[in-house]
Amino acid sequence: MTMKISGYTACTTLILLTAVPLSLSDQPWRAKLSAGFGAQQRLQPPAEMDLVSGQGGDGPSPSPGPVILSDVMGKEGAINIFSGFTRDIESVAQRCEDPSRNTTVLAPGNQALMAMGRKPWEDQDDYRTLGESAYEGSNGQDRAQRNLRRFVESHLVPVSPWPEGEEVQTLSGVRLRWQQKDGKRVIQPGDVEVLSVANRVANGEIWILKDVIST
Repeated sequence: MTMKISGYTACTTLILLTAVPLSLSDQPWRAKLSAGFGAQQRLQPPAEMDLVSGQGGDGPSPSPGPVILSDVMGKEGAINIFSGFTRDIESVAQRCEDPSRNTTVLAPGNQALMAMGRKPWEDQDDYRTLGESAYEGSNGQDRAQRNLRRFVESHLVPVSPWPEGEEVQTLSGVRLRWQQKDGKRVIQPGDVEVLSVANRVANGEIWILKDVIST
């Protein structure tokens, strides 16, 4: 199966290849994911970004500006599978590049994605209705792309800062709130633990999650 590829090609290509049914795959999809994000972690941005000035390490940027989500998403090795997905969904990539639209990115860690019982673009309803060929052919590719977009948008909150206890809808319509529980930041419903707030930039924040948001 072929879908739009962008960003770190080594990782995304290996991940997206797993969209074929397991019966057609030459090895378990988790192994491919592991190989993919391992390879991607070895890739480095061309220059380190100065988070204050917005300038690269090789000299001043031609048009320096505020650091935004798209500047930092690919630098977080712990979430590089999810950040690759955000670059492959055009509307999401555009939002992360837009300094006028604030977003809290709820990014599942690589381990959380690898522990899923299904691939992020799979839906059990599709298999029940269409069988094992649900993601084959052009219609199947479109279906997988829609599912992946829904999965990614379920992890994007169109608010930042996001106050504790305030219920908001993600871009996919899932209603979420967060609270401090036993000294940890936890997203409800689901008790999804926030491992860390990795970045705070001009148009939002990146929260690294221990699990995925249920869609």
